[in-house]
Amino acid sequence: MGVKDAFLYAYINGGQMAVLRILKYGDKLLRKKTKQVSYQEIKNKLPLILKDMYDTMEFANGIGLSANQVGLDMQLAIISYKENTKHYNFVIINPVIVSLDGEIYGDEGCLSFPGFFIKVKRYENVVVRAINENGLPVEIKATGLLARAFQHEIDHLNGVLFIDYLPLRLKLRYMPVLAKLKRQWKKIDESKMEPRVI
Repeated sequence: MGVKDAFLYAYINGGQMAVLRILKYGDKLLRKKTKQVSYQEIKNKLPLILKDMYDTMEFANGIGLSANQVGLDMQLAIISYKENTKHYNFVIINPVIVSLDGEIYGDEGCLSFPGFFIKVKRYENVVVRAINENGLPVEIKATGLLARAFQHEIDHLNGVLFIDYLPLRLKLRYMPVLAKLKRQWKKIDESKMEPRVI
């Protein structure tokens, strides 16, 4: 789904909650570097795009989602992060990581690889510069899980997937597993699934 198609889709749905299909491993758009966004050109449509992205991310039980994961070729991602009793939502447009340090190694998953987790080495601390949902420049300092989320989503916007961080021997080991899972994942369409009952 291109940007124009997504806008048309959103208007047809009259702004109602829309859970979008998340592109899965193997889709070409996930390997393409996304286009920079002109805030002025999208600002009127942005609230609806963000609503659909948040609805989709929440439905899939994720903490981050990039625009290209739902078929939009644009430098836009969201992150929803909870720490103790506080809940933070981040919208990053045209994000750039300007500082990296430290090291953290742990399990990482991805909504485009449902149920698949691997250990990935990331930087423990990052500083990200971006434009927020109000068109204002922001600088965000993040550490730990939040830093991991920023790196993961910004990688998505650059066509990089978390499996790219695996050493060659592990990539070779996972290739047949991913080939099998890719066929299964292709059939998953969140937009047609019933909400989970909790």
